[in-house]
Amino acid sequence: MARYLLRRLLLSVPLLFVVSILTFLMVAIVPGDPAVRILGAGHTAAEYQALDAKLGLTAPLLVQYWHWADGVLHGTLGTSLFTDQPVTGELAQRLPATVWLVIGATLVTVVAGVALGLASAVWRGPLGRVVDAASWVAFAVPNFWLGLVLIEFVAVRAHLLPSSGFVPLGQDPGAWLRSLILPVLTLAAVGVTGIAKQTRDSMAEVLGREFMAALRMAGLSRRALLLRHALRNAAIPVVTAAGLFAIAMLGGTILVEQVFVLPGMGSLVVQAATDHDLPVIEGAVLYFTVIVIAVNLLIDLSYAWLNPKVRVTA
Repeated sequence: MARYLLRRLLLSVPLLFVVSILTFLMVAIVPGDPAVRILGAGHTAAEYQALDAKLGLTAPLLVQYWHWADGVLHGTLGTSLFTDQPVTGELAQRLPATVWLVIGATLVTVVAGVALGLASAVWRGPLGRVVDAASWVAFAVPNFWLGLVLIEFVAVRAHLLPSSGFVPLGQDPGAWLRSLILPVLTLAAVGVTGIAKQTRDSMAEVLGREFMAALRMAGLSRRALLLRHALRNAAIPVVTAAGLFAIAMLGGTILVEQVFVLPGMGSLVVQAATDHDLPVIEGAVLYFTVIVIAVNLLIDLSYAWLNPKVRVTA
């Protein structure tokens, strides 16, 4: 298994390279000039060109990419064109809000989704139809609209939770938790119903197998039958779905952070794209890619824990 994980990590290196160069090329060809954003309107073309030359933007694209890649190899992601601050410092300030948001939404998605799916698989009937209906509604409702609804009714009218902002965990754990509840629920809404439907379908398929009938005849308790045997055998599709939702939530953070004014990576990427700040965009994409790779590795480890055959083949 260790050899398999090492192989996956080595394969991730060219993936990071391909993603970084594609991002660099796509952003570079998008119309826009950082010098115009920095200096503002009313300056001459010569002044804009002089600033572009100072920032190194007049060099060929491959040269610009090599300078950035060389900085990555030396442990730095360059300097923001707009703020003149190290990219690693800006990302370090924004990363905690995004990471906590994604972790919280993933936990809510898995725990609530599995519980609801397990209940609908055991007590079939109206609950299963409710899960199906909720899945369709959740996929149809945009998360930013759901966030605005939660802000209106929970924060503005009921005054139960803050409507915006993020409090670091080390500063005040209680305020940190309160600042994350509404964004986490907004981001997790689609995932909960999706995981619930996947869990229900997988459990229904496993409960209909012959070995489950044999275990019932052996006199196993209902709890052991469901949790120890049925849920474990039905878990691999659920784990796969949970990983896909976790990765999709990285993209969802962009809108959710805008709605709840969270100082996260998503809002930083939006601002960097507006400013045409290529080093910041490259650094953020690199961080997102590393997170995706980590999620995929966790899924592989979960497969090995749930299914011993995976450990043998790995």
